[in-house]
Amino acid sequence: MNIFSSLTNRIFLATALLAVLSISVAIYMVNRAVTHQAEEELVRGLEEVARLVEDYRNVVFDNFKREARFIADLPTLKAALDTKDPVTVEPVAREYQEQLAKADLFAVADRQGHLLVKLGASEIPDQALVAAMRAGATRGSMTAFRQEGRGILLVTSVPVPDPTQPEPLGTLSVGATLGDAQAQHFRALTDSEIAFGVDGAIQASTLPRETWGPMAALLSGPGVRTITLGGNEYVAITRPLADVAAKTGPMSVVLRSRTERLRFLSGLHRQLAGVAVLAVLAAILLSYGIARTVTRPLGAITSTMREMAASGDLTRRIPVPADPRWQDEDARLLATTFNAMTGSIQRFQREASQRERLSSLGRLSTVIAHEIRNPLMIIKTSLRALRREDAGADQVRSAARDIDEEVTRLNRIVTEVLDFARPIRFELSSTNLNALAEDAVRAASAVDGHARVRLDLDPAIPPVTTDGERLRQALVNVLSNAMQAVAAIPAAAADGPAIRLRTVRLDPRRVAISVIDRGAGIAPEDLPRVFDPYFTTRRTGSGIGLAISRNIIEGLGGRITVASERERGTEVRIELPVDAPNA
Repeated sequence: MNIFSSLTNRIFLATALLAVLSISVAIYMVNRAVTHQAEEELVRGLEEVARLVEDYRNVVFDNFKREARFIADLPTLKAALDTKDPVTVEPVAREYQEQLAKADLFAVADRQGHLLVKLGASEIPDQALVAAMRAGATRGSMTAFRQEGRGILLVTSVPVPDPTQPEPLGTLSVGATLGDAQAQHFRALTDSEIAFGVDGAIQASTLPRETWGPMAALLSGPGVRTITLGGNEYVAITRPLADVAAKTGPMSVVLRSRTERLRFLSGLHRQLAGVAVLAVLAAILLSYGIARTVTRPLGAITSTMREMAASGDLTRRIPVPADPRWQDEDARLLATTFNAMTGSIQRFQREASQRERLSSLGRLSTVIAHEIRNPLMIIKTSLRALRREDAGADQVRSAARDIDEEVTRLNRIVTEVLDFARPIRFELSSTNLNALAEDAVRAASAVDGHARVRLDLDPAIPPVTTDGERLRQALVNVLSNAMQAVAAIPAAAADGPAIRLRTVRLDPRRVAISVIDRGAGIAPEDLPRVFDPYFTTRRTGSGIGLAISRNIIEGLGGRITVASERERGTEVRIELPVDAPNA
């Protein structure tokens, strides 16, 4: 079955697909915009933290350099350094180191580069420290970075000037460590993960140590990258801590969990998905309603036309709701136009029936003349016999009997012609169809009681509005024909009733009466003429009963049909509306 063969399905699928696509595109655009905004906010936050780390480094180490130059120029330190005595220099150096609260290294060397004092928690070897101090004395100042087990040591070395000689009295080195403590401090301030690395290795971080190995890949150069650590996806920004080669110099890494930061989007996505599902369901229901609104009038017309084709009744109408507020204007116009068309067809059928009746009367003139001539000739012959003076009593009685019979025959012919010719006036009332059928069987059996009739009545048939007396007359005519057809074949009643009268409800607006016999049947060439007036194949029949019956049935808004096979029987089917039209 092709689902696209139905207009309802095509409209429903088209509108539903359009609604689903529109909703899907809208949800996708919202998700994309929200996710993009969250990503941008995440990167902007990382850049702000990275600038904060860089500002901290600038403040701390620039201050260290200024304070180191200031301390190196103090007379007290110069005097102590001039003694070249470590015992003399150490108390002075310790006092100044305490003033530098964040200093992890405070070292003093003499003019020859010999290390006199080394204070602080730094683990830098003396040889490396002396080399840095000599470089600082030679260059005027020197900033060095050294990898330590607990972080990165940043060392600033400045010469201690000698006012009497061009060569300095010695060298002062001050250092601070970027380690786990500083990283945790930054984390508390910025709600971000911090790491410090140098020479391609992470030296301190707020993240677990098992993540340091994969995190080392971020030290390859500055920039923004995405990395997965411990099952979480992070966005990281790497910045250098000094103007040295990126792969060897100290680097700071600021990380934020993309998984955690975007976790709120999962709830938002679920809400959007729920809204999308509800919107799609609403769109589907609305699409189905629209499709039904468009196709319902077509379905009503199609159903009515199907009933017209099945029943042959071209006067059926589409019911139009009394309240137009809940009906589509186009559908109402279509229904009223269709009803106007069927009303025109009904008027045309009535006019055509009237014209056919008048035409039949014209054709009947010859038949009537023939039917009347025979009784008149018999009456004339009988009168001639009565005029004879020698007519005996028997001849008079015979002539009088013939005249009486032919007058009765003439009266019957005139009555039948009048019944057929004049318009029938119906008196409509509620009628029990089953009771009427039983009464018609009794009336027909009283005249031709040779054949038994089996009644097969549908108890579900409601009362119908019709002219009960006229309908009974038509049904008696049909039953009489069936009884006469069965009487012509005596063996037809050998297996039980040879005639069956059946009533059935076809649909809420139509009922049917069928008279089925096992009589001689009708020849195929005679079947189209069974409703013609005065057409009969029986020697004693008048041939006008079925013609009158058809006029009655059609006047009541129904139709009568005949189906027959030679030597097998005949079925006469009468279909009637539950509510007959006003005639």
